Amino acid sequence: MTSEFRQSEHAPELRAAARHIGRRRFVTVTGAAAALAFAVGLPGTGTAAAAELDAARIADDPFTLGVASGDPHADSVLLWTRLAPVPYQADSGLPAKRVTVEWELALDERFRRIVKRGKATAHPEFHHTVHVEVPHLAPGHVYYYRFRAGRFVSPVGRTRTAPADRDRAAALTFGVVSCQRYDQGYYTAYRHLADEDLDVVFHLGDYLYEYAVNDVAGSRAYPAGTLPDLFKRETVTLEDYRLRYALYKSDPDLLAAHAAHPFVVTWDDHETENNYSDDTPENSVPPEEFLLRRAAAYRAYWENMPLRRPQLPDGPELRLHRRLHWGRLAQFDVLDTRQYRSDQAYGDGWQYPGPQSEDPSRTLTGDAQERWLINGWHRSDAVWNVVPQQVTFSQRHDTTTPPSKVSMDSWDGYPASRERVLAGAQAAGVDNLMILTGDVHVHYGFDVKRDFSDPDSRTVGTEIVTSSITSGGNGSAKPANWNTLTAANPHMRFYNGLRGYATVSLGRELARTDFKTVSHVTTQGAPLTTAASFVTEAGEPGLKPA
Repeated sequence: MTSEFRQSEHAPELRAAARHIGRRRFVTVTGAAAALAFAVGLPGTGTAAAAELDAARIADDPFTLGVASGDPHADSVLLWTRLAPVPYQADSGLPAKRVTVEWELALDERFRRIVKRGKATAHPEFHHTVHVEVPHLAPGHVYYYRFRAGRFVSPVGRTRTAPADRDRAAALTFGVVSCQRYDQGYYTAYRHLADEDLDVVFHLGDYLYEYAVNDVAGSRAYPAGTLPDLFKRETVTLEDYRLRYALYKSDPDLLAAHAAHPFVVTWDDHETENNYSDDTPENSVPPEEFLLRRAAAYRAYWENMPLRRPQLPDGPELRLHRRLHWGRLAQFDVLDTRQYRSDQAYGDGWQYPGPQSEDPSRTLTGDAQERWLINGWHRSDAVWNVVPQQVTFSQRHDTTTPPSKVSMDSWDGYPASRERVLAGAQAAGVDNLMILTGDVHVHYGFDVKRDFSDPDSRTVGTEIVTSSITSGGNGSAKPANWNTLTAANPHMRFYNGLRGYATVSLGRELARTDFKTVSHVTTQGAPLTTAASFVTEAGEPGLKPA
């Protein structure tokens, strides 16, 4: 069944509401039960008013999807879990009643020194997810946390707070991950990531993929009939997206990574639909129908990610760009390059640039987010200004002989937008700019040039592009276009097509990047290899072999 046909499966109340949408605003239907799924704030009507389910009546372990934490602040942490005794079922094996969940935060993993405890409500409107913001914590501390529902206790998670805002923090090590298509391989890289000594992990998008997953999970080659038929369809409705998160988050290696480290997440396209831009879908469906799908996708994303209250969606809108600090060592400006962008020029894909793509009015971030980014740089006093985002920022030519095609989905398809960002960084006096990127299923290391059309132009930053966790299958260390791309792009310092992740260690004088790979993902157990390491000196942008 095609996604265009399945749009009709949205609840009639939501479809009626969508007809009044205009181009940007989703209007909910007050009092309609189906519309409760898109309500803003804590539920207060409908099923939320039903009698509470006694947690003691839960017969099976509800913590099948593990625990997670995210967006560490100097004085607080965000803790997440979801109750799902039967995760591969639409209702997760629970009635439409709220459940009280207890939580604990301790200084040790055996919980002998508990510093905070409390209760939270798992609402059915939020698919029994729990987001707990724990305030008034000490900066720069490691904490352990767990949840309890009835007689069941969750796995233990490890998280931490950031240093105090004015702290001249000396060091920070973080992981960079993206693109984890479930049916194209095992999450072996996540098992290795869980064992790393990291302060935080940045996930740069494509946490899930909307495509159908068969009963053997594609390349994972499970025994026939392992997965239920409900995954054999593209995600379109809220139920679809919720079930797909259940599939992905039940993976033991991903569970381990979330329990080991706090995550800072941002989406790309596949959390909703491949290569969508703003309210323009990949397929030819009316905007109001696509925005229903987007509202469902955004709702399920917030439910299943360790995100704070400001990221709670309002229909098809969710403010995902946000700023985090690691003392005065690093400022992180997390971008959303999907929700506000102009439609891809020349029909998307790799095309020759021209007047359409070079139109100065085109934007990848939207005007408001662009101003927010640049204004934040003007106020920054951090040694490193790091921009976690989705698509390749640096120029990529696909031939050594001009003219060359470029990717219309990346910043190459929005050169005026890139120029405004680079000019903004220059005007703000940003000395140590580092851009983190996912999307392309390969490792790249780039020197960011002030003017990519001039090979002798000044280097003004570095771009670290992480490979995928699984997307694209096993890959290879030297893809077929390796020679061409490295020759055509002299600012490209590294290129490797195996799966894996990157780690970055920031100090006050030096940043070190390690590109890590696994040899295969279609079977389990691949060892981890450091394929290359680079350093960047503070005040001397650019990648140098370590």
